[in-house]
Order: sequence, then C-alpha cells, then structure tokens
Amino acid sequence: MELKGNTVLITGGATGIGLELAKAFLNSGNEVIICGRRKDRLDEALKKLPGLKIIVCDVSDPKSRQKLFDWTSTNFKDLNILVNNAGIQRDIDLTNGIDEYLAGENEILINLEAPIILSGMFIPILKGKKGAAIINVTSGLGFVPAAKMPVYSATKAALHAFSMALRYQLLKMNIKVFEAIPPALDTELNKEGRAKRGGKLSFDSSVPDFVSAVMNGLQNDVFEIGFGMSERFKNASREDLDKSFQFMNSRM
Repeated sequence: MELKGNTVLITGGATGIGLELAKAFLNSGNEVIICGRRKDRLDEALKKLPGLKIIVCDVSDPKSRQKLFDWTSTNFKDLNILVNNAGIQRDIDLTNGIDEYLAGENEILINLEAPIILSGMFIPILKGKKGAAIINVTSGLGFVPAAKMPVYSATKAALHAFSMALRYQLLKMNIKVFEAIPPALDTELNKEGRAKRGGKLSFDSSVPDFVSAVMNGLQNDVFEIGFGMSERFKNASREDLDKSFQFMNSRM
C-alpha cells in the first residue's frame, strides 16, 4: 500500500488505536476523517491533530451509519481507505445467566455487525480507486479467547474470519483487505473490567509502537499484521494456542 496521498476514514478515531492511526496517516501525507460517538472526544482529537475532519457517528446505529456514509461520500469523493476500528469490550459472566449480557452495550453490533455493514456500504465507493483498502482492527483475543470477555473474543474471531473471506472476494476488484491484530495495549478499552481486576494487566507494548508496526505492514502489503504477543498467537500451532489459552485464563 502507498502510505501517502490517500483519503482515510477511521471509525472510533478519537482515542486509543484509532487516534494513533489518524496521527500516523496524517503525518504520512493523507487526508484523514475520524468518527466517534462522543463529540467532546472528537473535539479533543481535533485540537491535538488540527488537520483532521470529524463527524459524530454511532456505528451500531443504522441511521447514524447512513448519515456517515452520505456525508463522507458527498464531501470526500476521493475516499479510498476504510478503517473499521470502533469497538467495545465487556467482562460478561454467563454463569449467572443472560442478564449481565443484556444489561450492557452490544459487542456483536459494534464489533462485528458494524464493520460488516460499513464494508458493504463503502465497497462501491472504494471500487476503482487507486490504493483502495479496508483495514479491520481485530485482536489477539480472536486467536486466544479470554474467558472473562467471551463475547468480545468471539466478535474478534469472527471479524478475523470475515477479513479473510472478504479479502478473497475483493481480489478481482483490487481492494486490499488488511487485518491489524493488536496485543494487550493501554487504551480506554474495558476500563470497568480492568478496575474490577484491580487494574492488573501487563501490556505487551505501547499504542504508538503497535501503530508503527501496522503502518510498516501496510506499506509492505502484509495482510495480517500482528505485534508482540498477537504476532505469536497469529502464527502459533493449535497445541500452542491451547497452552496459551490455559495459561492466560489461569492468570485473569
């Protein structure tokens, strides 16, 4: 992938990995649009990176997705890269029944359904564009699930499978499909769950280091980009994955 001269849309771009990706793409000479649910966080992102274009969007809401699509397709006709980054993570204990799952935000809608629908909406826009690409941000937990975050882990495993299938579908359209696979990073993801566990979590690396690896992978057309622990998970044997699953979950 050519890292400059693109028009990039990043969902969940106001914080964490999304914001760091926005910074990296801006610094590489691209036009960057970010969306997020919280106007105040988008405004903060704009102060940090004045070159950004921002729009409020809840990717789990059909009307909000349509507004995002209409606005970007009208105002950014050169859009050629979609980054499906928005996501949430929840601790869910199903041994107590379904109530805890139903009481909070729906990870399936935000982490899986939204990237599928947004990809389908934007593929006609990306078609025929030079350097067209879709980048899905998954997780190392899509390869080695965390028992405390069962639904999150399942959505990321499904998004990995979707990325593989979509990559194959879009080969003849010259739309590249990349998967960025973060390890455990210090972001705002699942602060409530981390607090319950006493905030004890070892982070594999920093967000800037991970994003630097992603940008390098994109430049070299590495379609599944892991880093640190997630790179090991991505390339592990089934036996090693089972061992990692037992080891990781015994410590959580």
